Amino acid sequence: YLAMIESGFKLTAVSSAGAVGPWQFIRGTARRYGLTVDYWVDERRDIVRSTEAACQYLSHLYGIFQDWNLAMAAYNSGEFRVMSAVRRAGSRDYWQLDLPRQTEDYVPTMMAAAWIGSRLEDYGFTVEPAATFLYEDLEIAQAVDLSVIAKKGNFKRAELEALNPHILRWCTPPDRQG
Repeated sequence: YLAMIESGFKLTAVSSAGAVGPWQFIRGTARRYGLTVDYWVDERRDIVRSTEAACQYLSHLYGIFQDWNLAMAAYNSGEFRVMSAVRRAGSRDYWQLDLPRQTEDYVPTMMAAAWIGSRLEDYGFTVEPAATFLYEDLEIAQAVDLSVIAKKGNFKRAELEALNPHILRWCTPPDRQG
């Protein structure tokens, strides 16, 4: 539900603060959790890599606060801002903290999304389970034009680009293998 409220699961989402991808990582946090962000690649847009990084980040935040409300608030506005609010309030109760309005709304929005998501039919939603999405990771030894990969794979380049929004240019990165 966190990715849903962050980006609506949109891989190419970009916030006004420059946060990118389904988990809305800013560049520094992305790199801190092992994501590549450069001219050729932005792994904040890679659903697998960014989800792994978000899990690490949330685990780190929970390790600091030992409270999921505080961890989610820190995910939204930064761990130091939440630590400062805890010190000022003299309380670790999320509901007692003075945080920016967006962060004050963040945890209740997350709770509402989880509540509705666990009771979709009660709220008039019908969801057909999606078919399992199968994909394959390919190691490429050198830079390759995406058009060549699409042609060899017998699909359209636009499909390849849609499935790999983390590749930012017309080819795989020429300065690295794999």
